[in-house]
Amino acid sequence: MATNTRWRRFLIWRLRHINNQTFILILSALVGIASGMTALVLKTAVYRGREFLLEGINWSYQNYLFFLYPMIGVGLTLLFKKYIIRDFIKHNITSLLHAISKRNSIVKLHKTYSSVIGSIITAGFGGSIGLESPIISSGAAIGSNMARNFHLNYKEITVMMACGASGAIAAIFNTPIAAIVFALEVLLIDLSRFSLIPLLIASVSGAITTKLFLDEDILIEFAINNPFVIKDIPFFILLGILSGLTSVYFTRVFLWIENRFEGIRLLRNRLLVGGLCLGVLIFYFPALYGEGYNMVKALMVGNLEEVFQSSLFENSTDVWYMVVIFIGAMVFLKVIATSITIGAGGIGGIFAPSVFTGAMLGFLFVYVYNHFQFGQALSPGNFTLVGMASVLGGVLHAPLTGIFLIAEITSGYELIVPLMLSTTISFITVKSLQKESIVTAQLAKKGELITHNKDQAVLRFMQLSKVVETDLKSINEDATLADLVKVISKSKRNIFPVLTEEGFLLGVVLLDEVREIMFNEEMYTTPISNLMIMPPASISYDDSMEVVLRKFTKTGAWNLPVIDNGKYIGFVSKSKLFSAYRQHLVEITAD
Repeated sequence: MATNTRWRRFLIWRLRHINNQTFILILSALVGIASGMTALVLKTAVYRGREFLLEGINWSYQNYLFFLYPMIGVGLTLLFKKYIIRDFIKHNITSLLHAISKRNSIVKLHKTYSSVIGSIITAGFGGSIGLESPIISSGAAIGSNMARNFHLNYKEITVMMACGASGAIAAIFNTPIAAIVFALEVLLIDLSRFSLIPLLIASVSGAITTKLFLDEDILIEFAINNPFVIKDIPFFILLGILSGLTSVYFTRVFLWIENRFEGIRLLRNRLLVGGLCLGVLIFYFPALYGEGYNMVKALMVGNLEEVFQSSLFENSTDVWYMVVIFIGAMVFLKVIATSITIGAGGIGGIFAPSVFTGAMLGFLFVYVYNHFQFGQALSPGNFTLVGMASVLGGVLHAPLTGIFLIAEITSGYELIVPLMLSTTISFITVKSLQKESIVTAQLAKKGELITHNKDQAVLRFMQLSKVVETDLKSINEDATLADLVKVISKSKRNIFPVLTEEGFLLGVVLLDEVREIMFNEEMYTTPISNLMIMPPASISYDDSMEVVLRKFTKTGAWNLPVIDNGKYIGFVSKSKLFSAYRQHLVEITAD
């Protein structure tokens, strides 16, 4: 009670002494720092946990541990979900987009910590996932709950969600620009000074936090050893096309496997099937263990021995076709391992797996070209980096995020031209074959996706229940014109729904249609059924706003009835729809 009293006093003090704009900036810094600290805990815990589990083991038994560890991690994560947080909600970017579109940007409080703990367990035991989506989910939850506790409005809560996500990405990669771009490309639908400045503050705060406290050997950094040369442009174009096709494969396989696991009702069966499949994959291909950034770093310096270590191909690094088979297998198997880990019950994301897949693709492209000596040798490091950006941008449908992420990770813009070229071509290729990305496909299928198309975004925010008018006077099906006149005398509307005793809609009577006879007493015995007409269309209570507008456009009507399983609910007027549309448009776009 005392805590609530002090909190109310603080809120009153804040309203009196800090204007809202200044407070938003202060809060964005706090959200960024909190997200940065969360990312710091996550990365350190997973890194040290991996060292603890693998330190001092006999390499001849390592693969057996690789078989067991991921299953143990997924099993512990399932127990954590079932008995600790008691919630099986997804911890990914899709869930954040759903919160924005359907939950007024409110994210459950437990996601501030459950995403992190679950991913620590999953990734710490070698689950083939990325840590970025859980930390983005946790950062967004921090921003959402902070904003809600300070009683901010929907738009401000959404911005704080984006601040938490951008602060998390900036912290985990030390890439503040890419973090802002991600928030604008994926989470927010409008760019304005209102959202941009808080995003800048949160991203910088998150990046500084981990830069101060995170061990250098945990940071993800790559160096460019060879400059970009103009003659390589045709090869970067080809890599962009291949990256686009790989992104489509990645997306479709992930969604297919995820749907298959959702069809397995019993959790123990999910764990058994997923654990065994994942264990077999990692047993034979240990490079799939964990996030895979250590494998990418090894590729960047040409250390194939580390990538091939403990695999079936361990002694084949000098045989060119064995290298092609192994690296090619990594391109196709990483998404399978990732989707199995998540589908079986683990908590993780597809950021790192898509970067891993792109790195393998870029290296494979150069390796084959250089082996057959088609021309002057290409730089493996450059094409590996560009492949990372191209596949990431293609999988997320966020090309700018891929471009700036790799540019910042390499601490320079030496490769900005090939990054832009290849990632753009990858994105164009993907969009021509796969309309929705991994993070938007399920929401788009349900009609719950918020897009950068402001018309569609506004319609997603509008709720039919908010625009239904229920003040129209109804009349019974057995009534006469005399009964209707009495109803008209008490009504301020010119439409009168005709209902059965059970409340089912039979038709409507329009005032204009009875105006000339309503004072003719000789007509008072006329049954209401002779006066009513059928509405040109009806609106189901479950219809989306896009469907509602299409019905208005098709019929040319100004008012349409709303029914639920045949029963009358009320009417929707075109004028009220336009008024609600304008109000929502102002709310999401005003600076």
